[in-house]
Amino acid sequence: MDGRVKHNWIVVGALWGALGIVLGAFGAHWVKERVDPEGLGWWETATLYHLVSAGAVVLAGMLGELRGRASRSAPTFLAGALVFSGTLYAMALGAPRVLGAVTPLGGLLLIIGWVLMAREARRPPTEA
Repeated sequence: MDGRVKHNWIVVGALWGALGIVLGAFGAHWVKERVDPEGLGWWETATLYHLVSAGAVVLAGMLGELRGRASRSAPTFLAGALVFSGTLYAMALGAPRVLGAVTPLGGLLLIIGWVLMAREARRPPTEA
């Protein structure tokens, strides 16, 4: 491989983390004054999982670079965070609570992402 992995998950994860910081600040200032305590709790949980998943995407990207192959865990982390955090953000802003039934699917994807990362870490690097 020429040192370039198909998707640059390090960049994607870093930008996902930047968005998490923006949304956390948005929640601390704008959302805090406009939602009830339950909604604020959803926002805080969404931000926490958003930021943790950003770090996981960066780590998965680094692991992919080290191993010389594209990461399968990185897109799984990203999809999981989009579903998990996205549904919580939406509910905090007034989306129907039934959307909360979808939230655990995002959590499941995040768990799968960690398992995939463990598998990726155990596989030997590809030959140059």
